[in-house]
Amino acid sequence: MSLVITGATGHLGRLVIDQLLAAGVPAGRIVATGRDVTKLGLVAEQTGVTIRTADFTGPASLVEAFRGAERLLLVSTTTVGQRYDGHRRAIDAAAAAGASLIVYTSILNADSARMRLATEHRDTEQYLRTGHLPYVILRNGWYLENYTDQLPVIRQHSAILGAAGNGRVSAASRADYAAAATAVLTGEGHSGATYELGGEAFTLTELAATFAEVLGTPVAYRDLPTDAYAATLAGAGLPADFADVLADADAGLARGELFTDRHDLRDLIGRSPTTRLQAIRVATAASAVPAT
Repeated sequence: MSLVITGATGHLGRLVIDQLLAAGVPAGRIVATGRDVTKLGLVAEQTGVTIRTADFTGPASLVEAFRGAERLLLVSTTTVGQRYDGHRRAIDAAAAAGASLIVYTSILNADSARMRLATEHRDTEQYLRTGHLPYVILRNGWYLENYTDQLPVIRQHSAILGAAGNGRVSAASRADYAAAATAVLTGEGHSGATYELGGEAFTLTELAATFAEVLGTPVAYRDLPTDAYAATLAGAGLPADFADVLADADAGLARGELFTDRHDLRDLIGRSPTTRLQAIRVATAASAVPAT
C-alpha cells in the first residue's frame, strides 16, 4: 500500500515527498501525482518515487492515479472557483481506490473565515465530513514565502503594500506545513482531527520592520483600501480576478481570519515553526548567491 501525494510538482507537494523520504519512507511506497507529465518525470528522476498522471477534471484518471493508496494527501488546487468540484472528484476517487485515510490541506479558520479563499475549503471540509472515508484536515496558515518571494520588489520600493490594517497573520514556511503533513501521513491517532496550523503571529508593519532590520535599509508598510490594493496588484500584472482574491485575503487578515493562537503546528512537527526573521534572513542570503 502506498502514500499518494497530489500536486507533487508544486512547492508543497514536492516538499512533502522530500520529507517523507528523509523520514525513511521507501521511495517505492510513495506515489507522486500531478497533471504535468514532464515535471512528474523530473520528480521521479530526482527521487525514485512512482509517478502517475492525475487530472482533477477527469474522475477516471483519478481512480487510476490513486490505485493502491493507503493514505492520500490532497493538496488543495490553485484554481479559485473550480477547487471544490476537483476536490470532490478526488475524494470520491480516493474512496473508490480503497484509501484508508485522506489528508486535506485547507485554510486557517475555514469554518468561520469570510474571505473568498475560505469558501471552497469550507465546502470541501463539509464533503469530507459527510462521507465515509476517514480524514484529517490540515488548516494551513499563510506561507512566509508569500512575503519573502516579494524581496526584489521590497528592496526596489522600500515598502510592503497591503490591505491588512493591524491584523495579525500566523505564518510559517512551506517546509513547516510539509513537515506537519508528513507527520500525519506517517503517524497514528490523527483520524478525524482538524488542525489549525500557524506560526509566529505578526502584523505587516512588524514584518516591514523585520525586513528593514535584515536589509539594513528603511522598509515601510503602506496600508491601502482593499479596492486600491487590488487595482495596484492588477496594475503590476496580476490577473484582475486573482488580484481581487489576494486583496480580499488581506481584508480577511485584517479581520483576524489568518490568525491562530493554537500550537497545533509546533506540536505536530516537534519544534518551533520558522519565524519571519529566519525566513527573511534565508531569502536575503539566497538572493545574494550568484546564479549558476
